[in-house]
Amino acid sequence: MSQRGSAVVEFALVVPLVLALILGLVEVALVARTQMEVVNAAREGAREAAASPDPADAVRVARAALGDIGSAARVSVRRPDVVGRLAEVRVVLPYRVAALLFGGVSVDVTARAVMRVER
Repeated sequence: MSQRGSAVVEFALVVPLVLALILGLVEVALVARTQMEVVNAAREGAREAAASPDPADAVRVARAALGDIGSAARVSVRRPDVVGRLAEVRVVLPYRVAALLFGGVSVDVTARAVMRVER
């Protein structure tokens, strides 16, 4: 049997697998970055909720922390009126995983942060 061309065939079989692996790693990195951004937004919102009695301020701060994608986020604030109790901010951001392939799958990236009410 001839071995000519077998390297080309093997290369053609391996390249799609390597590309799929690389795309998967990039997608995981993008989701991780988005998760960190959502956690930061929840933390910023909780800090504002602890200091300001108006929940709308916390929502505005959390969305601003997300920048351009902040308008797509769902932000909920639970703030008691009693000093020392916990104010909670939850941020949910829809994210499309593998948008380049098959139109993607939508997942929610979620974070929650709590801080004690200061005033």
